Amino acid sequence: MLSVDLHREDYSEKEKRNIEILEILRRRGPISRPDISKEMGINVVTISNYIDDYIKRGLVYEKELDISEGGRRPALLELNSQSGYIIGVGLNLLNMVGLLVDMKGNIVTKTQIASPRSSVKDVTEAVLEIIREILRRSKSYVPAIKGIGVGIAGLVNKKDGSIHWPQRVDHSYAYVSVDLPLREISEKEFDLPVLIENDATAACFGENWLNLGRGYRNIIYMFSGVGCGIVINGEIYTGSNGYAGEVSIYNYSKDSVFNCEAGDPCFLKRWEMDLGITAELNKLLKADKKAETEFLKTAGCGLEDAGLKNIFAAAKAGDKSARKALDGAAVKLGIKIASLVNLLNPQVVIIGGGMEEAGEDFLNEVTQTVKQWAFRQVSDNLKIVYSQLRENSVASGAASLVMQKVFARIL
Repeated sequence: MLSVDLHREDYSEKEKRNIEILEILRRRGPISRPDISKEMGINVVTISNYIDDYIKRGLVYEKELDISEGGRRPALLELNSQSGYIIGVGLNLLNMVGLLVDMKGNIVTKTQIASPRSSVKDVTEAVLEIIREILRRSKSYVPAIKGIGVGIAGLVNKKDGSIHWPQRVDHSYAYVSVDLPLREISEKEFDLPVLIENDATAACFGENWLNLGRGYRNIIYMFSGVGCGIVINGEIYTGSNGYAGEVSIYNYSKDSVFNCEAGDPCFLKRWEMDLGITAELNKLLKADKKAETEFLKTAGCGLEDAGLKNIFAAAKAGDKSARKALDGAAVKLGIKIASLVNLLNPQVVIIGGGMEEAGEDFLNEVTQTVKQWAFRQVSDNLKIVYSQLRENSVASGAASLVMQKVFARIL
């Protein structure tokens, strides 16, 4: 069944045109041939040749006629959303999400589990199990599934699908190679083509691909404070080897160099995925028993069980300790974003990966900090928003990356 090549990165001119035409149909359909021709600046005969081929393959169909301004009324074209389906899997701070989407990106089936522990083995097995669950729940769709997209943390080798995974080694972080290549294992088990992409890059692509009505062409997607996805001039940017977007530097053997007055950890150093919020809250509560009692009452859980969801809920309910921990994290995240804003001058910064559940006060603190630290010229018209796709962003983005390649490589 491995019919669509998801591993080749380059596109021919014909494939680029396939993507553009089908993407217009996905976003704007129903639409006429003349309107597609006008938007692309290509003569209508050429557009019709492509469209006729799509219709033969069942990817596009014609429907009721458009209103005519004189002469023959042009037929309207619609992308056939049921011509294929794609599985997307994504991991964020709070959970792992699995989706089955149609060719317009609409969610057909969704399943999710709590975020697995951060070991390579646990995450790999969780990815495989969530794909199995989607397939179990989607038996009638299986013959039409075109591929699987997985968004996952770490540095993804596009050539072989292996992952360099950030994992603790002797109380420090180092990038270690995953022993089991996830793409190879997945393709062998499911007999479907599999695309593996970094989580932040996948999420950024999904926000751009599925929300193009906002018209942004230069975007930073902040996945917590650990990594970011980048869109430059409307195109996802992954660098020469596909590893762009890591926003920290770290040498575990030189840890003492990172001791800095600005805070712990240093803004260049690798942060915890939760921005250190849990550790900061524990520190505050251990120093103040009254505050601990108030937090536990508000959060409705034991201190050892308090995760980000509990902290977010307590902060929204007015708990002072939770609010303080979030405010401190927002300032640190804002400073890191400010450095990226000065470097890349985006139109919009999207905050996601789980942090979009922190609430409006957190977002306002991040925004205010960015305005204080970034150059005024690059921040005056900058928008800072939460992810519109929220917990689905990585899974939807990974599925959308597969969808783009399916559009390109219509056989």
